[in-house]
Amino acid sequence: MKNIENMQAVPMAIGITRPEKIKSSQFYLDVITGLNAQPKYLNSKYFYDVVGDKLFQDLMNCEEYYPTNCELEIFGEKTAEICGAIMGEGDAFDLIELGAGDATKSAYLLAYLLENNAGFTYLPIDISDNVISYLNITLPVTLPGIKIKGLNGEYFEMLERAAAASNKRKVVLFLGSNIGNMQHDDAVDFCRNMRAHLSKGDMLLIGFDLKKNPKTILAAYNDKEGITKKFNLNLLERINRELDGHFDIAKFEHYPTYDPENGACKSYLVSTCDQEVNIGAETISFLKDEYIFMEISQKFSVIQTNEMAISSGFKPVDHFFDSRKWFTDAIWIAE
Repeated sequence: MKNIENMQAVPMAIGITRPEKIKSSQFYLDVITGLNAQPKYLNSKYFYDVVGDKLFQDLMNCEEYYPTNCELEIFGEKTAEICGAIMGEGDAFDLIELGAGDATKSAYLLAYLLENNAGFTYLPIDISDNVISYLNITLPVTLPGIKIKGLNGEYFEMLERAAAASNKRKVVLFLGSNIGNMQHDDAVDFCRNMRAHLSKGDMLLIGFDLKKNPKTILAAYNDKEGITKKFNLNLLERINRELDGHFDIAKFEHYPTYDPENGACKSYLVSTCDQEVNIGAETISFLKDEYIFMEISQKFSVIQTNEMAISSGFKPVDHFFDSRKWFTDAIWIAE
């Protein structure tokens, strides 16, 4: 896990930031748009500031949160098989990771590829500049000889830059069931967009959290330590810190749900009273029991993952499972 203490400090109080700069930021525009919508929502990509990064690390280590351990088992136990598929016939390639995080899982692959003299450059992409700074500094130390170029920004903007960087074959990693953080139609569109940025024969290694006992899934998003709750509420606190927001965090409750029929696990923050919240010059009104939709974590069947591949212009060629078959990392080839 990454050492958050070595990363940049939490931003200072927003009072030092000019109001016109706040209003022009994409973060501000997205927040105001979401909170003025019906129903209200916030974009989950903004969870990941310095505090959010640390809380997510804590969440991955809590007892109930199984996805990380399942995928770590896959990468730890099936490293050779996965890397064999990635290396193919031994040609040079660019290894591009979307939402790299601290690279704990991909580090298994990186170490194996280096040990086996694979000709590759690692290009991690993440919206968090803290993450990219961390990887650029630490990976050359922990993995001597690695060629790394971290890219901080939105997935497709950075993927386009990475794709244009060389004419080598591309292998894209999209791990952790990040694809599940989208509604189904949006997920399919995302995969189609990814295919549009790749060439025929390029590879995608993509993680999916699979459908399982509903109690197991719901517990992972409602842990007894309350880390998921803190993770969701931190976005309101980030709005306070960075956008001159005035949320009273105590007046919102975390509420997770899971629907075993459609596989959608969703998180909400619910207002406990009628209230008004100022964000800069904007005033957002909440009714008692009104909710903010925070995120979705979709669960899939293996059949659904194959259907998504085919409908997006990929060919599903392999699946790697943990011992309980709670999670799968699938290999798709761009057709």
